[in-house]
Amino acid sequence: MAHRALLFNGSGASIETSAPLINALAKTMQVLVHDQRGLGASSVPDGPYTMAGYAADGAALLRHVGWDMCIVVGISFGGMVAQEFAVTHPGTVEKLVLLCTSAGGTAGSSYPLHELASLPPAERLEAQMRITDSRFGPEWFAEHPVDAEIMRGMRERAAVEKPAERLRGERLQLEARTGHDVSGRLGLVTAPTYVLAGRFDGIAPPANSYAIASLVPDAVVSVYEGGHMFSGQDRNAILDIRAFVADGTRTARV
Repeated sequence: MAHRALLFNGSGASIETSAPLINALAKTMQVLVHDQRGLGASSVPDGPYTMAGYAADGAALLRHVGWDMCIVVGISFGGMVAQEFAVTHPGTVEKLVLLCTSAGGTAGSSYPLHELASLPPAERLEAQMRITDSRFGPEWFAEHPVDAEIMRGMRERAAVEKPAERLRGERLQLEARTGHDVSGRLGLVTAPTYVLAGRFDGIAPPANSYAIASLVPDAVVSVYEGGHMFSGQDRNAILDIRAFVADGTRTARV
């Protein structure tokens, strides 16, 4: 039987916008993914939203499809939810994969993305570019077409006008990040854990991944040649996740 994985998506992300990552994972495992509350095709219930609430949504989804146990993968904001899920429902998690994320509290927090909302669009996009990958800029893009394509996608998504209700959902999700602190409970994680970071990530720097690993009983950190979107920049990232899912192998790249 194919390995089963529950994927928790990142800030503002939907099934549609995360298709490249979902498809890459789905080549070697069965991926269960949902638009988290407030995002994509899901409804926008009244707030406030919390990590506990997002984790409960994931648990409800597993009950709905009849999965008793699975691999849990969380990227960025989804990594925060995945940590909350793993400490709340440890018996459900076979393996835990955390990409470009933070535990909060004494283990370090991710960049406060909600603070960018008040900036003018052009300035906000510039700030997002700098924290996505500290190397990003015209000279870098001229020599690195893959990263230039990533930035083009960011610009295109930023240019899309969104309905007020969708903007409300994204704002409520960003607000949920501000209260995230699972650092004091990571010792409750019982699953083998693989923590992946991008070397040039300004949103969730590698130090935050090492802090997570220091608090999880069985964790290995691996650092990749990229920023916050390293899973699309360094081909080793997806290959390493597939290996971990397949047989438990965890390569510790530094």
